[in-house]
Amino acid sequence: MGADELIQFYNKLLNDLSFAKTYYPKSKLVSYLNFLCSGVHLKIFKRKRQDYSRIITFFKTEVPLLAYQYRKFIYFAFAVFAIFVSIGVLTAIKDQQFVRYVLGDDYVEMTVANIEAGNPVSVYKSGSDWGSFIGIAFNNLRVGAYMYFSGMLFGLGTFWILFQNSVMLGAFQTFFYLSQVLWKSVQGIWIHGSIEIFGMVIEAAMGFALAAGFLFPKTYSRVQSFKINFKNTFKVYLSTVPFTIFAAFLEGYVTRFAMELGVFMALSIIFTTLGFISYYYLIYPIRVHRKLHFIV
Repeated sequence: MGADELIQFYNKLLNDLSFAKTYYPKSKLVSYLNFLCSGVHLKIFKRKRQDYSRIITFFKTEVPLLAYQYRKFIYFAFAVFAIFVSIGVLTAIKDQQFVRYVLGDDYVEMTVANIEAGNPVSVYKSGSDWGSFIGIAFNNLRVGAYMYFSGMLFGLGTFWILFQNSVMLGAFQTFFYLSQVLWKSVQGIWIHGSIEIFGMVIEAAMGFALAAGFLFPKTYSRVQSFKINFKNTFKVYLSTVPFTIFAAFLEGYVTRFAMELGVFMALSIIFTTLGFISYYYLIYPIRVHRKLHFIV
């Protein structure tokens, strides 16, 4: 049985298991379907082939199905992200010294100087293209790993890291708003930020899902539930790595020229990148699920 057929069969088993849990929660059928799901799961996710077709299957089918399976955690992560950003915005408006507390005096003074010079995002021009790209990519991959693996701390670690980054983002953008250069900052920052921030939220969602697998094992044993959730959520987390690297590329090579690009080009990049990553993690998983469900 090929990889696609296994995934289709696995999807059908999950649907049957969900039905059995709803209408026959105390039946032996639930345990039996759990056993079948575990076996098929291992066959799907323990395949070691790393050829081109396997990579395509990973991004085309596996990740979207898993994103659909964990969609409630993704929605939850976005809701929490929005709340935390709002906290950063409201706090920065009420207390303008809060921005200095979050970003540091040196960074704020540097940004003020850049604003007075006419380019509020000229900080991205510092350093070489290549050096900036490598440094940014390494830092963002590190933050993403912390965001996900901190889910092992019952989700509290993920919650805290998401809080810090979201509040900082809200305060950061509010600072530009109060300085009356919000639009210029958006034109530059969100060229890379649309993918970077979206990926961060997906990583947080997988951290929450990882924690839930241990805290709420349902019909599985706690250890078995954690193992399955780790394998599944790690797949989705891993899928964010190319997006994180691409965001670093944009930040290192494109954002530095944001003012020179012009409004139309900057907006085109922002909406194209945001549209693609939004489609991949929010809309495409629904389409893949419906397609495979219909086939099965």
